[in-house]
Amino acid sequence: MLSAQQIAAAAASLDAAERDRAQIGLLSLAYPGMSLDDAYAVQAEWVKAKRAAGRRVIGWKIGLTSKAMQYALNIDIPDSGVLFDDMLFADGAVIPKGRFIQPRIEAEIAFVMKADLAGPDVSVFDVLNATDYVTPALEILDTRVLRVDPETGKTRSIVDTVADNAANAGIVIGGRPMRPDALDMRWMGAIVSRNAEVEETGLGAGVLNHPARGIAWLAGRLHAYGDRISAGQIVLAGSFIRPVEARHGDTITSDFGPYGTVSCHFA
Repeated sequence: MLSAQQIAAAAASLDAAERDRAQIGLLSLAYPGMSLDDAYAVQAEWVKAKRAAGRRVIGWKIGLTSKAMQYALNIDIPDSGVLFDDMLFADGAVIPKGRFIQPRIEAEIAFVMKADLAGPDVSVFDVLNATDYVTPALEILDTRVLRVDPETGKTRSIVDTVADNAANAGIVIGGRPMRPDALDMRWMGAIVSRNAEVEETGLGAGVLNHPARGIAWLAGRLHAYGDRISAGQIVLAGSFIRPVEARHGDTITSDFGPYGTVSCHFA
């Protein structure tokens, strides 16, 4: 396990990387014995620093919910990160140039909660009962950690991603809010375009066979650390497409059909 000093140092380096828009080396190389628990401890330390600086937690994101991404990282469970108030963008927002380092976009379903959700045995039905509404969303991913180490060729691992707040950077919400019992989220899909060219398509079923399963998993993980999903929070259930690179000048639009569209433009 990492020491308290190592955890604090790793969190400080991530914070500086985000502030300076300059990536750091792989934490998995700097700390070869780093475990998943260590990674979440680094994330928690970074979250603590952000809150101390005045940022407000507005929810959670869940990642690695698709089999393709789990196989790629040789891990069989999702991961999670924290959403902050300054990450939230309006539908159609212009993302300022230089705000992120290497932004990418994923299409997701956002759950907005009307009741707390906690405990080790939360079911899909518990999630649906605690949800006020679901709505189309885009997650903006960024990485404060190098994707590939230039010297060794080693790629970023799950511990790098988790420590890096699960590569979380922004969220755009749009489309039509829907009550969770008014649709089958397994068939809620999107056509994702970059500059009017289709890049990816997918269905909600790609997220653990039902997007609410990820929310149930998160409730259980948070319970193990004495935390919970709170009423009023936003939870991103996980992407059902591969990430789309967002370059300067790109407009990303996700068309959810009858549930509306959500988009953003990168200056």
